[in-house]
Amino acid sequence: MPALDRLLKRKPAHRILWGLERTSAMLHSLGDPHRAFDSIHVGGTNGKGSTSAMIESVLRASGQITGLYTSPHLCEFAERIRVRGVPAGRALLEECAEDVLIVAEREDASFFESTTVLAFEVFRRSGCRVVVAEVGLGGRLDATNVLEPRVSVVSSVDRDHSNYLGDTLEEIAAEKAGILKPGVPVVVGQMDPAALDVLAARAADVDAPIEVLGREFSVDDVSTDLGGTGFRYRSDGWADGLQVRISLVGEHQARNSSLAIRSLERTASGVSPEDIVSGMGSAVWPGRFEVLSSRTGGWVLDIAHNPQAVATLAAMLEELPVPRPLVLLLSILGDKSWKEMLEPLLAVVSAAVFTIAPSSPAERRWNLEEARDAAGRWPVVLESDFRAAMTRARELAGVGTVVVTGSAHTVGDARRLITSDI
Repeated sequence: MPALDRLLKRKPAHRILWGLERTSAMLHSLGDPHRAFDSIHVGGTNGKGSTSAMIESVLRASGQITGLYTSPHLCEFAERIRVRGVPAGRALLEECAEDVLIVAEREDASFFESTTVLAFEVFRRSGCRVVVAEVGLGGRLDATNVLEPRVSVVSSVDRDHSNYLGDTLEEIAAEKAGILKPGVPVVVGQMDPAALDVLAARAADVDAPIEVLGREFSVDDVSTDLGGTGFRYRSDGWADGLQVRISLVGEHQARNSSLAIRSLERTASGVSPEDIVSGMGSAVWPGRFEVLSSRTGGWVLDIAHNPQAVATLAAMLEELPVPRPLVLLLSILGDKSWKEMLEPLLAVVSAAVFTIAPSSPAERRWNLEEARDAAGRWPVVLESDFRAAMTRARELAGVGTVVVTGSAHTVGDARRLITSDI
């Protein structure tokens, strides 16, 4: 079996090991590839992937050789490791995996620890000068936290992964604040004051300059439609503001964009206003209120997988002129707060089909009958076969739109089928 396949199959993806010891040991054995490039480290509950993608796109527009490390992927593993905006090629992944596999087996590393080291080795061999790395889970003990970045970003703090990160916003914020490094600037999004207090306290402890959306920088004049979002970015560096248009849809994406721009300002990276406008405008991030049209009809794909993200999605479905009727195709992992996610979604659609995403881990799948009972007064159709569920949702929607959401597994599985039909 090829080394890459062995690396990816050696440990299940959901196995989580806390601590940086194994990751640090693997990297040291390989000559510390994570020290071969500058980095920007992005954490948060929601919005960290979009923010990371926009930062990388601007850096690439400025002519820099970039790496982008994100998780999870939607359709193919290589999506997690991008060089100059393109998923790493199989040959390069295989070449690097041969070396990484040896140290991963020696350290008994988890899937995420192994793939993080793989990504950093790919970036070194590709000659990347700057890497944007998204935190996998939490921050303090996440494998990516071996980086010494030029700037840290915390996009948001909300309840998710409570079984790992804690039950309160303060506990979750403390884990995410763990990515703050001594003297390294940190850019923070709008969030609950209790969570912000935790981040501010950590920043003070490590003497990290902290800047907060709505305080040191802001966005206004936000307008959004199905083709994207426009806004004006303001900070002390832009006396009259900077007008920006992005392809990502939603007011929250304007806020994510502002985090990206401010982090670039704080790195003294030398990007021009033209680079920012061009790079932000060309950034793409599939599966985030992604509107697709196939020969059978329209689709909206969104990986919303926690209550905050679902509330945002539901509001957008009400506000935007998405062709009606709306039919929900939903599959949520059973260890998520799925009961809290049902009513906001069911309240804005005409019908719903509950299903099981085939790529979701068997031990984490929700129980369809239990989900139907939790839906209460909202009538739903149960269909465990994913392809059949898509067909049924498409029939119910007719000339309208099928909204696919609940997890990255759900969106990725649907996207593969939809794009093959376009």
